[in-house]
Amino acid sequence: MKTATLPALRVHPEVRDAVESLLETGETLSSFVEQAVLERLERRRYQSEFIARGLVARDSARETNTYISSEEVLADLGVMLQAAKAKKSAAK
Repeated sequence: MKTATLPALRVHPEVRDAVESLLETGETLSSFVEQAVLERLERRRYQSEFIARGLVARDSARETNTYISSEEVLADLGVMLQAAKAKKSAAK
């Protein structure tokens, strides 16, 4: 497969210096920028999927007139948070 290039990116010298000072052994500035672009792309995809699921849930709630209260959501999130904390402390 042929590769393509991204547009050149102009930054202040301080930004370039900061990035270069944090490169890991064997890492190039180009590979750092490529990885940053790929991570941002993945985040955008997740965000788009999240919004799409939310719109479907909204439409479903309107059709069925079935809603979940904010108190229930917060309680469920609290349970999930406690479970995650317990799992993290058990792994230590």
